[in-house]
Amino acid sequence: MTQTTAESPVRKQRAQLKMRTLRTDRWWLAPALVFAGLMAFLIYGFWAIFDKSYFVAPYHAPFASPCLATSCPPEARLFGLAPFGDWYTLPPGILILGLPAGFRLTCYYYRKAYYRAFWLSPPACAVGEPHKKYTGETRFPLIFQNIHRYFFYLAVVIATVLSYDAVLSFRDKDGNWGHLGLGTIILVVNAVLIWLYTLGCHSCRHITAGRLNHFSKHPLRYRAWTFVSKLNAKHQQFAWASLFSVMIADFYVRLVAKGIINFPFA
Repeated sequence: MTQTTAESPVRKQRAQLKMRTLRTDRWWLAPALVFAGLMAFLIYGFWAIFDKSYFVAPYHAPFASPCLATSCPPEARLFGLAPFGDWYTLPPGILILGLPAGFRLTCYYYRKAYYRAFWLSPPACAVGEPHKKYTGETRFPLIFQNIHRYFFYLAVVIATVLSYDAVLSFRDKDGNWGHLGLGTIILVVNAVLIWLYTLGCHSCRHITAGRLNHFSKHPLRYRAWTFVSKLNAKHQQFAWASLFSVMIADFYVRLVAKGIINFPFA
């Protein structure tokens, strides 16, 4: 470690190692799996944006919900509204996916995940990296990671909409309540995982009681902070579980809408 003295100013470069690593385990496996998982999500999301089979009563694909234009099927519109009117003719996913995608992109856990998997900064603990300088998140474009707290509020809106869609999935095609299909179960499980991931966010933990000096004076906020802290301890697990659950739910709805899956409990 370089010591700082009057004659030796602080170095702004990373420590350079002569060897890439002395590790003998398969350290590359974790970043490789993260790279594969996130790439699968990106590829699927890009395909889902342009796929038009996103709704079949009573199921609404999460990647296209809410639908806010008149080009959407009337049953798919949120509360029957179409605030974007006739002028918007692009796929609904383009409007929606930016909100949850921005939340995940700026998430504290996902930053660590894709910094290692995509930018190799660093690829793993005690492993050398190709970057000579390190500026953290103080410069463009990484300085925009600081807007994560604002994406949290938008993510709460999306989680609420997905929960609403899950409730509507208990209706049959005629609008009668009491339907319980495989799609209903999948949408409900997805909504629950989305909430567990969203509420376990570090920003949510800070909002609930991050600035309190005396928990005893704010018992309700302390209880909320305790609950969120428990979720935060498993934020990584919920991040991956909800990532795959939303893809599975979305893909399942599209398969039903295309008529590929068509059986009594669909």
